[in-house]
Amino acid sequence: MQFFKTVIAAVATLAATAAVAQEYKEEYRVSTVVPAPFPWGIAAEKWAELTAERSEGRINLKIYPGVQLVQGDQTREFTAMRQGVIDMAVGSTINWSPQITELNLFSMPFLMPDYAALDALTQGPVGERIFEIVQAKGAVPLAWAENGFREVTNSKTPIRTPADLEGLKLRVVGSPIFSDMFSAMGANPTQMSWADAQPALTTGAVDGQENPLTIYSVLNMHELGQTNVTLWHYVADPLIFAVNQQVWDSFTSEDQEILRQAAIDAGAIGIEIARKGLTDGDQSLIEDIRGKGVEVITLTDAERQAFVDATRPVYDAWKEKIGADLVDLAEQSIANR
Repeated sequence: MQFFKTVIAAVATLAATAAVAQEYKEEYRVSTVVPAPFPWGIAAEKWAELTAERSEGRINLKIYPGVQLVQGDQTREFTAMRQGVIDMAVGSTINWSPQITELNLFSMPFLMPDYAALDALTQGPVGERIFEIVQAKGAVPLAWAENGFREVTNSKTPIRTPADLEGLKLRVVGSPIFSDMFSAMGANPTQMSWADAQPALTTGAVDGQENPLTIYSVLNMHELGQTNVTLWHYVADPLIFAVNQQVWDSFTSEDQEILRQAAIDAGAIGIEIARKGLTDGDQSLIEDIRGKGVEVITLTDAERQAFVDATRPVYDAWKEKIGADLVDLAEQSIANR
């Protein structure tokens, strides 16, 4: 009798597993902005690899870089995921900020001076609060990755003071806080997608841009005339692994945990790659860029403070928009790092 009970239980388990497998899609579409060899793309690909391996093929993620699932419009990615047009994404907090105002926290000018400050936010109570907000908006956040600190480059002049930005036409992402910041520093900010930015830099239609140095390096931006780089760490761009709520609910609890842990592990790999060559102990990427004839400026504390002062009205105005309580928590987390 016990033998038959065991057989019946095994058959029931197999049937349940088969039913779940039949409900799963053959492919889950994952949106991201850039592919490998960018750290962002590597993190997304690693997520797909680990998920397929650990789920024994039950969950297959296909990466669609270039935000091609939303016709290249980075700022539409979160809405498309929430609506189910996209199943999952490894998305930028900057690109999702038009739909989730609180994500502008990471774009507050000169809030985070270093990686320890960034980690204090994403790995602490601020990160937990951000994930609660993202989930309330219709997507399930799983883990953090990183695009990195954004630095300013241009083809005209070295930038050491706000006065050096005066009149420079700079490409910025489509988030209002960026236009506010660069206008406050005297520049002429122009919002455009990255697909439009590259030819604009080539022709000189815009003078410069701001992006992490990993983006600069992989794209060989020195060949686009971007021969002046200023390291100022004015904002950072954390990435979030997230899943559409309905897709998430379709998975078993076991597979949810597999997907989450795969994202955590892939995010850790992505962060390590995003910081390689850019830390106090290893500046090899910076030296490689200098070796291409690029002037790379690291601001002194006094020079950086001048930019902090110039953008303080923007900081104060956006603190109210984002939520003073959240910004206060971020400031406290950074102070206690």
